[in-house]
Amino acid sequence: MAKEIKIYTKTGDDGTTGLVGGSRVKKYDLRLEAYGTVDELNAAVGVIRSNEVEDDIKELLLNIQNKLFNIGSRLASDEKGEAFTADLAIKIEDIAVLEDAIDRFEEELPKLKNFILPGGDIVVAQYHVARTVCRRAERRIVEFSETEKVQPDLIKYINRLSDFFFVLARITGFRRGVDETHWKY
Repeated sequence: MAKEIKIYTKTGDDGTTGLVGGSRVKKYDLRLEAYGTVDELNAAVGVIRSNEVEDDIKELLLNIQNKLFNIGSRLASDEKGEAFTADLAIKIEDIAVLEDAIDRFEEELPKLKNFILPGGDIVVAQYHVARTVCRRAERRIVEFSETEKVQPDLIKYINRLSDFFFVLARITGFRRGVDETHWKY
């Protein structure tokens, strides 16, 4: 049976938070920026999944949410905590799932010849929000990786994930008959 999770512990009242493994860091620590942005991305995906989304895409999104939780757990692990979260590592197969889906969806789409502006449909726009939050998460993770060890496939996954959200925005709009708005410079 799983241990009950307490919503408030009061241990963070001093401006620190506990990592998986037991050490404590300031709440503005770069590690927290990295996994906090991943958490924000997970919430954005949850908003998308709460809308009318095709079943095959909804299943992919649920898988992504689980992977994002794994990524957050890995990023929240100190050296001692890595033993607890080692099984949550991103695998090359996880990246392949995204790449295969991107390739499959792109076969349906007209070739991209212009930059496009986000919008046209609420779900399409939310995919673009997820894409931009994902890019920010990637920046935070890469910055964090300059001082702490981060699994390279985790960074690759996040990079591919932002591409995936872009393609999901396009395929969703295409399937719904929503015209893409081209950037006019």
